[in-house]
Amino acid sequence: MNNTNLKNLLNPAKVGAVELNNKVVMAPLTRSRAEQGDVASNLMATYYSQRSGAGLIITEASQISAQGKGYPRTPGIFTAEQIQGWKKVVDAVHVQGSKIFLQIWHVGRLSHRDAQPSGVLPVAPSAIKPDGSIFTVTGLKELETPRALETSEIAGIVNDFRQAAINAKEAGFDGVEIHAANGYLIEQFIKDGTNQRCDQYGGTIENRARFLKEVVESVVEVYGSDRVGVRISPIFDGFSMSDSNPTETYNYVVDMLNNYDLAYLHVMQLGAGDFDFVALKNRYSGLYIANGGYDANSADEAIQNGETDLVSFGSKFLANPDLVERFRVGAPLNEPDSSTFYQGEEKGYTDYPTLQAH
Repeated sequence: MNNTNLKNLLNPAKVGAVELNNKVVMAPLTRSRAEQGDVASNLMATYYSQRSGAGLIITEASQISAQGKGYPRTPGIFTAEQIQGWKKVVDAVHVQGSKIFLQIWHVGRLSHRDAQPSGVLPVAPSAIKPDGSIFTVTGLKELETPRALETSEIAGIVNDFRQAAINAKEAGFDGVEIHAANGYLIEQFIKDGTNQRCDQYGGTIENRARFLKEVVESVVEVYGSDRVGVRISPIFDGFSMSDSNPTETYNYVVDMLNNYDLAYLHVMQLGAGDFDFVALKNRYSGLYIANGGYDANSADEAIQNGETDLVSFGSKFLANPDLVERFRVGAPLNEPDSSTFYQGEEKGYTDYPTLQAH
């Protein structure tokens, strides 16, 4: 029996140039199941195919270069083998009638020399050590003080984002999402708690947002603006991230992004402190995807109330491959097993039961 209360969430939508079957988005979820060479595996193709009831799937973040890697077995998008691995994933999703964007990232200081080519230090806007630990191939290790990027190096990283978009297009993705959230490199530039530069990439918010601006322009040049999304997290406070005035900072970021007519803005609405996300949504002239603690009913209500246009779901999709169907019929949800989030191969990955399996 259909859940007629979800008339907003389960209706079709158009995201930039892409037609979606519904307004349910699968959020990016790092799962650490890539094969040797950080290549997307057949198991990953199965995983994403199982979840293709989503109107839009946004993949786990994919590093744009060897330098951009932070964690073991995260997939890349900078070698021919990685392109071919992702092509299998894209084809598996398209056969099921869904759409899929590749999230592209550079983790910046959230890496470790164990993950870096030649064992060098990870890079960041400024040499500021983050709190916390990181999983490496040899176990859990404390995060390190990164090396501050030289001004002359930044253009090369912008070009790595551009090349990643070219590679994503070759793999057949419907679009790409630029990861400018969750404490990774682009956010490290944006927030003044991690950016103490004195060049054209530091100081004023205009300067701190310059790196994101250049990345957006480089990726839009490849895909067209209507197939490019950006993810931000204004009050994310993990990994000792902070900004002295997130409202002012992200008002500027959104005003800047309004110039590009992007496919969407994807906003993680979790973190510390007060922040008016509805005001941010109203400030943004394009399509807004909200993320953060929604269930089916609260998501539908948020769309109804004009607080968002679509809603993305993370852990619910992790444990419920048929999440949209469960929403549709009002079925209970599987609970995710956190011990298998980043390990276990099939276990806790492709073996969650569907309604048909009960």
